[in-house]
Amino acid sequence: MDHSNRLEELVNKHEHTLYRAALAILGDPQEAEDAVQDAYLRYLEKRPDLRDGEHEKAWLLKVTANRCKSILRQRKRHPAVELLDVYPAPDGESREVAEAVLSLPANQRTAVHLFYYEGYSSEEIGAILGQRPGTVRSHLSRAREALRKYLSDNEGG
Repeated sequence: MDHSNRLEELVNKHEHTLYRAALAILGDPQEAEDAVQDAYLRYLEKRPDLRDGEHEKAWLLKVTANRCKSILRQRKRHPAVELLDVYPAPDGESREVAEAVLSLPANQRTAVHLFYYEGYSSEEIGAILGQRPGTVRSHLSRAREALRKYLSDNEGG
């Protein structure tokens, strides 16, 4: 299979996963799209020899996360975009949880997204983000505590 057909297959297979992860990290829909496009361009440049679909997905997520980190370093302020219109949160209760997740710092938000929304283990997230699994577990622990506080503070309106 030539690389353009392979790329089209990868885009169809992983586009939504990569976009949701980039959006969780960056908080900006346009920047998230850019990060995902950059990951696919990197795939075309590097033409990595990956064993299977899970390795492809992990490789693309790692490249996307690295691009997101670069964008965050370049950014001087937090985004003023209303994310809840694009972040997955269909009903009222889920929307409240999404608001809580989006209130987290980027490193915690990223860990939460990859762990809960994408189903990766702390070891896998560490490999994707270039962090030790203990660091990922620390981000998850702090995020859970912050989410508990956020949700209890906003309970009852």
